[in-house]
Amino acid sequence: MTSIKEQAAISRLLSFLQDWDNAGKVARSHILNNFIETNQGKTAPELEQEFSQGASLFLVRLTTWLRLTYMTGSCLEKLLRSIGIFLSSVSSNRYLTEFLEVGGVLTLLEILGLEKVKEEDKKESIKLLQVIANSGRKYKELICESYGVRAIAEFLAKSESEETQEEVQVLLDSLVHGNPKYQNQVYKGLIALLPSVSPKAQQLALQTLRTAQSIVGTTHPSIVYCVLNVLRTMHLEVQYEAIELIKDLVNYDVCSELLKGLVDLLIPSVKETSTLQPKILNDSTVLQLNTHLPVFLQQAAAAKAIGVLARSSTSLAEKMLHLRVVHNLMAAMGNTDHSNSQRQASLTLEYFVGLFPVVEERVHRSMGEELYKLFLSNAEDLYMKIDSVQVDILATNKVNVTTELYRSGLFYGNRSFYFGSHDQDVDLPRFQGDMEGKE
Repeated sequence: MTSIKEQAAISRLLSFLQDWDNAGKVARSHILNNFIETNQGKTAPELEQEFSQGASLFLVRLTTWLRLTYMTGSCLEKLLRSIGIFLSSVSSNRYLTEFLEVGGVLTLLEILGLEKVKEEDKKESIKLLQVIANSGRKYKELICESYGVRAIAEFLAKSESEETQEEVQVLLDSLVHGNPKYQNQVYKGLIALLPSVSPKAQQLALQTLRTAQSIVGTTHPSIVYCVLNVLRTMHLEVQYEAIELIKDLVNYDVCSELLKGLVDLLIPSVKETSTLQPKILNDSTVLQLNTHLPVFLQQAAAAKAIGVLARSSTSLAEKMLHLRVVHNLMAAMGNTDHSNSQRQASLTLEYFVGLFPVVEERVHRSMGEELYKLFLSNAEDLYMKIDSVQVDILATNKVNVTTELYRSGLFYGNRSFYFGSHDQDVDLPRFQGDMEGKE
């Protein structure tokens, strides 16, 4: 037989449940407020004690109301926070199982795609998905099997709250860790986010991609194109993350493709620049448009990325020499439509000139004495000092360091010519076969 104390506790529980069952929307909102205030942070045993070993009876009422009302958004944030108290409590496996058995994951994912639901409510849904994902591998797999990666990625791209987007990043990061069955799915979902119109979504996707790439190990065929395309952004924080990812990707099998892509971006295609030209000529705000043309932003970012890679690895700098990076950098320096392209290309060329004597000699010869002196005196501000003739010299240059090396028979084996006498200890790979194939 139960004691008087136990009977009183059961009576309170039944009374509480009856109050919930009979309450309207406003009254239930008050009940949820009181529940959140008094039970936040409690463990599962403490919740059971609070509800006289009948906490699951209240949880099932919460999940039932969620399924009935989530499309209208009625008290949704408070409802999700209340469910979160159960799911995030210590020793909450029982509650988690009960929530999942009634389709809790699918409901949370569907909330993310509903236009009528407020951003704050969707943020709470993301937090619950975080709790579920952090509960173990099988729960991460359940989210992925429920088309969760697509729903979560689409929400990240559409969300207008940076705070919410950061919560989504935490969830995606959790899904890519300890989830070998679906880690590739998360990886592809992150790549699909790169063309997003949301700068914050791009930034967070790039950050998470660096982690995902190291976990997955192999590269997806589309990653080079997608990352290079991100360089069109006018948001420096996005550009920074893209260059950081590029620094990682050169250690994978896409290195050659990536370097070639960067070097090619230094000279935008005639098709792209010609389609933009009529708009420029017909618009009175020509200077503003030129400043923000994506193709020129991409050109400047490519020049910057090449400089970053060359400074990080002499081997990468060598490879880019064979892609005619010097010629393309000088051509970019002659782009008077975008001063930052000129500035970034000039700074990067300055590094190549200082590193390789053969580059110094060819650049000096191509520029001529006066322009070369200006270049050496202040490469960063060169674009402000050159005249139209000097611009034409840069834009139409014919520098080909690869041809010079090939014709002279001076390949990597002759380090004193290539680097100068100060760099005798550097071990260099041989690209003679590659060079012969191109010449």
